[in-house]
Amino acid sequence: MASKGGRDDGIKVFKISSTSSLKIQRGDITMWSVNGTSDAIVNTANEKMLGGGGLDGVIHGAAGPELREACYTVPEVSLGIRCPKGEARITPAFQLPVSHVIHTVGPFYDNENHPEVALRNAYRNCIKLAKESNIDYIAFPAISCGTYRYPLEEAATIAISTVMESDGDFKEVHFVLLEDDVFNAWLEKANGLL
Repeated sequence: MASKGGRDDGIKVFKISSTSSLKIQRGDITMWSVNGTSDAIVNTANEKMLGGGGLDGVIHGAAGPELREACYTVPEVSLGIRCPKGEARITPAFQLPVSHVIHTVGPFYDNENHPEVALRNAYRNCIKLAKESNIDYIAFPAISCGTYRYPLEEAATIAISTVMESDGDFKEVHFVLLEDDVFNAWLEKANGLL
């Protein structure tokens, strides 16, 4: 069902199913898009969803102030929390070249008893929400691998195996990864799993 990675303009391509591909590439996720109508990027948000450091701040900066305003309209599920850890929420993308931003909160690796459960839930809930929103193309960063210090090999295993569960739900699933060590970890794991 799956084949080893091939090259496509510097992008490593793997088959998830006969109708779906996984693509791993280096790059800035805020510049990624396919068609601007049925594509979405995933933001590694905090529970408040109002912007923050790292990739969250970069995505908010690229999307413009309208993204923060849209996040304010997401109902709080408890005081100050719009998106609990492992869950996902969707907003328009505003000045980004995609149609939507899917916000998710991954686990702090050192502060969790079972961080793998929360990380897998973050990926699954992004996939579920994208499917419900008629997204055909989705791009993920390496959730929880920056400030949240998730070990790369374990994170890559969870990310890729969870994406494999989507089995044809999307035309393309992308991982757009900025750092070489993250890209290499994802590529090694994809070559082992697919």
